[in-house]
Amino acid sequence: MLGAGLLLAPPAGADSRSYAVSEAVGVQIAAARAERAGIDWKDCPADWGLEKPIQCGWVKVPLDYAKPFGRQIEIAVDRIGNTGTKEERQGALVYNPGGPGGSGMRFPRRVTTKNPLWTNASKAYDFVGFDPRGVGHSAPISCIDPQEFVKAPKADPVPDSEADKRAQRKLAAEYADGCKERSGWMLPHMTTANTARDLDVVRAGLGEKKLNFLGVSYGTYIGGVYATLFPDHVRRMIVDSVVNPSKEKIWYEANLDQDVAFQMRWDDWKAWVAKNDASFHIGDTPEKVEAKWRELRAAAKANPIGGKVGPAELIGFFQGAPYYDSSWVPVAQTWSDYLAGDTQALVDAAAPDMTDTVGNAASENGNAVYTAVECTDAKWPTSWKKWDRDNTRLHQEYPFLTWSNAWMNYPCAVWKSKQHKPVEVGAERGLPPVLIVQAERDAATPYEGAKELQRRLAGSRLITEEGAGSHGVTGLKNPCVNDRVDRYLLTGKVDAYDVTCAPHAGPVAPAPAAAKAKGAVPAPSALPQLEDLPAVR
Repeated sequence: MLGAGLLLAPPAGADSRSYAVSEAVGVQIAAARAERAGIDWKDCPADWGLEKPIQCGWVKVPLDYAKPFGRQIEIAVDRIGNTGTKEERQGALVYNPGGPGGSGMRFPRRVTTKNPLWTNASKAYDFVGFDPRGVGHSAPISCIDPQEFVKAPKADPVPDSEADKRAQRKLAAEYADGCKERSGWMLPHMTTANTARDLDVVRAGLGEKKLNFLGVSYGTYIGGVYATLFPDHVRRMIVDSVVNPSKEKIWYEANLDQDVAFQMRWDDWKAWVAKNDASFHIGDTPEKVEAKWRELRAAAKANPIGGKVGPAELIGFFQGAPYYDSSWVPVAQTWSDYLAGDTQALVDAAAPDMTDTVGNAASENGNAVYTAVECTDAKWPTSWKKWDRDNTRLHQEYPFLTWSNAWMNYPCAVWKSKQHKPVEVGAERGLPPVLIVQAERDAATPYEGAKELQRRLAGSRLITEEGAGSHGVTGLKNPCVNDRVDRYLLTGKVDAYDVTCAPHAGPVAPAPAAAKAKGAVPAPSALPQLEDLPAVR
């Protein structure tokens, strides 16, 4: 069928809605169609927050690649042209920030905001972002009313009794029911494999014969799956902060591993706070800082702070510290201010803003996509006894995130839609060198994931930021990393061997005198911009 060129329409007499082929053939049909159609680039809608000269457009993809002539959805994309000459241009660099559920549409703003880390790459590449299927402007899905989703305070995720566990299980089942009711038509197709297929159709729509891709966090799993399905379509690929691609890890075991790594990084932060007690006055040993944390949780549970901030909201705010070094000072300072009597600072930081309906809708959508992708990618344990046993055991040694993470994922145990088998990630032939970048003490994507992906992608090279733990390394200033990223993007060259880099400059606590001033945190210009941080759940 494909020997004389790809079909752009079903055979005569075939029912286009039900005409079925293999997904491999379906994506070829969709890509050929997108290549012929191209992308109709226009100024971005005003409410998308993307300034000129960034342009926006759409790429049509099949909802189901086994039925390429059936129902179509539109993938939102944006771009900014390369800043160099025509001779310097090497094509489009497509970005995904992770999630699942993150939007890459802010990636071109690295050019408009003149981000110095990306000056060299932007001379050679158009910077292209996209909303993956289900996200943002790309057939967005939903599982619950957004205002209901964000309202606070929520129940303490750490259960005190069997009744607490039953209540959380009930909430998770209701959430899964809501996903089915509100977005059931999309759920069977919300897989990483389909997002990788969409990415190949976007590549074709851009007029690119091969893909240049930068994936961070969950974006590394998209990259790994893409490299498996389309190894000969890859030109350059950088994966940063790597999800463990093992089929045995996707996704239940990966989340258990995350609980352990979060505790490690939480402990790193507590040690730093204790070291800087002259600035924060929280505790001069990690044990004292932990005692203050437990005291804060208990007080918020008994009487939610400002009527809105209970233990669940505290975890939502404080987990920023294990995620990003850039959050170490702001989180510690907010806590310090609270202990000094400024309750409002913590409420503003941790409580939802019920007036921000646009932001709340985006948060709900992101969580819906996170849940739908992870629940649909793989089969999950359905035995409550297993969940209870595993998380009770982990909580004893790794209490910071374990139960919160469990309840976030428990809808997958009672999912109401088809669950697939994960892709066996790996490529030995046809794939150029892939550059893997990873912090050794990353909480969200433990280091073993980078080593596992390297074992599976022949010829790949690993850059390890030793002793560091910030999630998303390529967005941080570290010449040992930045120079190699630039060299790879501009020349395709990687080091002959894996490289270990010293950590980037760590957070600096405010001077004790300055810390006494309310809200003495770094100026916004000192922190990474939103588009430079990987998407988190």
